[in-house]
Amino acid sequence: MSELRQRRGEGDGNEKLETAGESDHVDSEEEKVLEEKYVDELAKTLPQGTDKTPEILDSALSGLSSRWRNWVIRGIFTWLMIGAFCLLIYGGPLALMITVLCVQVKCFEEIINIGYAVYRVHGLPWFRSLSWYFLLTSNYFFYGENLIDYFGVVINRTLIWFIVPVSMIICNDVMAYVFGFFFGKTPLIKLSPKKTWEGFIGGGVSTVAFGLVLSYLMSQYPYLVCPIEYSDSLGRMTMDCEPSQLFRLHEYTPPQFLQPLMKVVGMEKFNMYPFMIHSLALSIFSSVIGPFGGFFASGFKRAFKIKDFGDVIPGHGGIMDRFDCQFLMATFVNVYITSFIRTATPQKLLQQVYNLKPEQQLQLFYALKESLEHRNILNTLP
Repeated sequence: MSELRQRRGEGDGNEKLETAGESDHVDSEEEKVLEEKYVDELAKTLPQGTDKTPEILDSALSGLSSRWRNWVIRGIFTWLMIGAFCLLIYGGPLALMITVLCVQVKCFEEIINIGYAVYRVHGLPWFRSLSWYFLLTSNYFFYGENLIDYFGVVINRTLIWFIVPVSMIICNDVMAYVFGFFFGKTPLIKLSPKKTWEGFIGGGVSTVAFGLVLSYLMSQYPYLVCPIEYSDSLGRMTMDCEPSQLFRLHEYTPPQFLQPLMKVVGMEKFNMYPFMIHSLALSIFSSVIGPFGGFFASGFKRAFKIKDFGDVIPGHGGIMDRFDCQFLMATFVNVYITSFIRTATPQKLLQQVYNLKPEQQLQLFYALKESLEHRNILNTLP
């Protein structure tokens, strides 16, 4: 009897534990549902750029359907942004560097706003303050007094290495939208239902052609192909130089399989800038891999159930909506230049020497002189 009572007692305890576990599970499910509903409500409070347009445009385009209305609004502000980009190019490297920093801060703000709307559910104190603190400290750590080195692509590798990749991403975004708008029928990816294979392919082909033409035109201007260097004769920084071999016309013979076609058009050889070969690699990357930055951003937005990152640009969304693909492209360009392009030249080394303190310059001078004398190089000079 005692054993029977003991077994019955154990059974009652197990049943109580199971009942408690089920109730906890129900409570957690209910809390999860309530939390998701709360997050949905908070996400709706975030500004959405594609839904916000100036009143003048609203009244002027009131007779159009929503599809064509969005087309016109996006077109207007696309041309405005292209014009602003041209003004920044005219402003030179300093204007571009300041713009990059401003874009970084604005993109960070848009992402933090989304995080704040979601994590406010958990009552995290000082969330925004800590986020901005980490941004400032990380920027100081990475930049510090080495801002010029960080933007070496712009300063030391000439403006063309900045303008061409950025323009390729812009072209790919625009042409993918145009081809998708008129010919898009086949969905490309579930994360972004509006993107189509027709837009992806049309944007890729257009970007390759655009990159070659833009590279050919820009390679002819010293302002775009000369690095910013210090001139002893002028006593200031200048962008006038003798273009490197990358930006001088070379004669090329087409591959064997293209020679019959070239003979038909009467061209056995052709002239082109070597930089155009590099631009071909950049354009292929911006066409095939670059759009994945937008796919990742679409997945991020879908996870938080929002349409845009912000409402800065009517018809487009936030700054992050326009620069999502640029981050992948910027990383690739830096790796590409470091791996295939960057070489040491006397001008670059001399520029670094000028940044040293006077006593360090003298120390370098005597060390170099001693090394040259030891190797009998100075004695061979005329």
